[in-house]
Amino acid sequence: MILDETYTLSNGVEIPKLGLGTWMIPDDDAAQAVRAAAKIGYRHIDTAQAYGNERGVGEGVRTCGVPRGEIFVTTKLDAGIKDYEGAKAAIDASLAAMQLDYIDLMIIHSPTPWQNFHDADRFFAGNLAAWKALEDAYDAGKLRAIGVSNFLQADLDNLIDNAAVAPMLNQILAHISNTPFDLIDYSKAKGLLVEAYSPVGHGELLKNAQIAAIAESYGVSVPQLGIRYCLQLGLLPLPKTANPDHMRNNAALDFQISDTDMETLKSVDRIKDYGEASMFPVYGGRI
Repeated sequence: MILDETYTLSNGVEIPKLGLGTWMIPDDDAAQAVRAAAKIGYRHIDTAQAYGNERGVGEGVRTCGVPRGEIFVTTKLDAGIKDYEGAKAAIDASLAAMQLDYIDLMIIHSPTPWQNFHDADRFFAGNLAAWKALEDAYDAGKLRAIGVSNFLQADLDNLIDNAAVAPMLNQILAHISNTPFDLIDYSKAKGLLVEAYSPVGHGELLKNAQIAAIAESYGVSVPQLGIRYCLQLGLLPLPKTANPDHMRNNAALDFQISDTDMETLKSVDRIKDYGEASMFPVYGGRI
């Protein structure tokens, strides 16, 4: 069962192969979503300072009935924090908000503040300063692993070439019709595990008849096909839902996509419109 399987990060820490994303789950609903996921068997919960639900996620982790050491908790340093003291304070704020003694993985949410996401300035100095705070928290045992999100090759090289501890993971937008193979291959070559957020394309894959037909041929849902696609690429998918039925469906992955169908899925026309999510920088918008 996929919920029992793990990848191993470069520092030896095991991380469950399937995570529960919590973006857009309100703080007041997050605890129940985490408890429901834990009951189903999920052991990997992903949140972020920017989601505004760390408190609820922490409550869910603490009250779900599963020993703390068996749940892997990820949060993200706010994208706008590009200095050491600010990052140090934010790390402690996340621990306090979740009321946890440690966080399993903390990552820089973006190499640039969101309003600068499409700019040429990659904030190299600011990322090194924020990364140093993550390194120090890692060395102090507050964080079991550290990584990044939305980092391109140059952003990764900035840390790999100049920091004391190399990033262990890169969380990126990756799904059928939008799979950045060059970035994935480069991240893996540098020893990073790659996580795939929005493995169902923020729901837009459900509208694609070609993808739906392939899913039907396996007797599975489009979300199941999208999640299995990511896993077969060696990625760690993070489907987001607060619905227990969807959680179960997303984890029912006892099928394999054929090599022929994988090649077809790799070449599906890229999604150009993410609907209501198109306003967000990671989907091409500007804020």
